[in-house]
Amino acid sequence: MAKLINGSEIAKKIRGELAEKVKKEKLSPNFAVVLCGDNEASKVYVRIKSKACEEVGIEFQEYHLKEETTQEELFKLIDKLNEDETIDGILIQAPLPKHLNYREAADRIDPEKDVDGFNSYNVGRLTIGDPTFIPCTPYGIMKMLEECKIDLIGKKAVIVGRSNIVGKPMAQCLINASATVTICHSKTKDLKKELKDADIVIAAVGVEALVKADMLKEGAIVIDVGMNRNKEGKLCGDVDFTEAEKVASYITPVPGGVGPMTVAMLMNNVIKAHCNKISK
Repeated sequence: MAKLINGSEIAKKIRGELAEKVKKEKLSPNFAVVLCGDNEASKVYVRIKSKACEEVGIEFQEYHLKEETTQEELFKLIDKLNEDETIDGILIQAPLPKHLNYREAADRIDPEKDVDGFNSYNVGRLTIGDPTFIPCTPYGIMKMLEECKIDLIGKKAVIVGRSNIVGKPMAQCLINASATVTICHSKTKDLKKELKDADIVIAAVGVEALVKADMLKEGAIVIDVGMNRNKEGKLCGDVDFTEAEKVASYITPVPGGVGPMTVAMLMNNVIKAHCNKISK
């Protein structure tokens, strides 16, 4: 039976350490979130971020734009936040309304305030292994593996999903840690064959129970990034958890696994941005 990687507990520990740092060093980090439109899930995620900021000691500012906001209006707000010296970190809550271009908006953010790590400049720095803001979900996963004292050197890691948010930066983080990495996606010919060889499996595609127990190698470490709802309306991941935990050595639950870590590492990035600014 697999050991459960309790992301909620690890994230709580990290938030506590960050709160202590803010208090001890008398820091005053300031974080701005831009929300466009009335997507209910996005509103929930913004509230979660706000609550985490309050816990850690980060000043939180929300800018809520209308659904019909133009790209130019969004750029104008980003430019204003870039120029505001009191703002340390900027995040654009995804998804944006369909008529807006998220990639262009992310690239408009000052790289030094890009606490989500999605600006092309920071993506490039991650690729060549330079210090940068790491996207928060991959960063959180790396912290979970570190907490479990898992040695990544030479391990075969298979990532299911090639998104710019998780799959690609996750691969780069693992490569930088000297793991051997394979990315699988919808065009992969034999997913089971790829997964059977994996020491570490990271599932991030948003397909309920895609990864079955018979696809896994005995003792594999299984990280489930998926966030889906089953027929009963309950949250579930991309991994068939009940069966997979009988095969894996470590496994993350959904909910309570990767999600809380993503928010904790966002808080970490905001404080890092603040410290970078005041050290200049």
